[in-house]
Amino acid sequence: IATAKYASVASEAELAAALEQIGLPALLKTRTEGYDGKGQTMIRKLADANAAWDGLGRRPAILEQVVNFSRELSVIAARGVNGETRFYPLSQNTHRDGILRLAVCRTADPMESLARRYVDQLLTALDYVGVVALELFEVNGTLLANEFAPRVHNSGHWTIEGAATSQFENHLRAITGLPLGATHAICETAMVNLIGAVPDSTAVLAIEECHLHLYGKVPRPGRKLGHITVRAADAEALHSKLSRLAGLPGVELER
Repeated sequence: IATAKYASVASEAELAAALEQIGLPALLKTRTEGYDGKGQTMIRKLADANAAWDGLGRRPAILEQVVNFSRELSVIAARGVNGETRFYPLSQNTHRDGILRLAVCRTADPMESLARRYVDQLLTALDYVGVVALELFEVNGTLLANEFAPRVHNSGHWTIEGAATSQFENHLRAITGLPLGATHAICETAMVNLIGAVPDSTAVLAIEECHLHLYGKVPRPGRKLGHITVRAADAEALHSKLSRLAGLPGVELER
């Protein structure tokens, strides 16, 4: 599975060697428990390296090359106790400040075959059971694996209303030994995260086939408070609905 260049960091000496190997700028990332931009920091100058590692609590980390990518994608798959495996269509993802803002289901993407091959290799090597997500960069017509999430994933929330079987249901089916459900998209669909604020529910639900999911959290900047899944008959209609959502206070999307 292709990745960006990276090196292990567990000491100041290893950090210095990694910086010499990888170059700058580079991303220093904890090896576990990272999410929404947490557990990682950008190093742009050598003088900032030790302070960056201090900011991560000097935990075992990796230093990763910064790549110039054209798209961010993710593939979600489910594997049952008997090895049965199903793959969802790719999600094309838009992040800002390390937090996912928009995931659009790509029902016929040229990168789908390679993405499926990558995640299938992981599932088989780990003898994994359940739902998993693999996040990817598209670079020069191929894919680099970026992050591996052994769980249901935010970029797959569109499956709740947009797929034949949601990622949540398929996770339960997988771990309880039931047959996996179909994973095809039943329409054009996308998911919009609600970050730091919640829009007026009446305004959201006035847009046909928009489904509002709120998590009951106390609002604060940068916090995921819910999401909207959007369904449409075709790509043009989906784009129109996303544009309407982008005009609502509390929805952070570029039109």
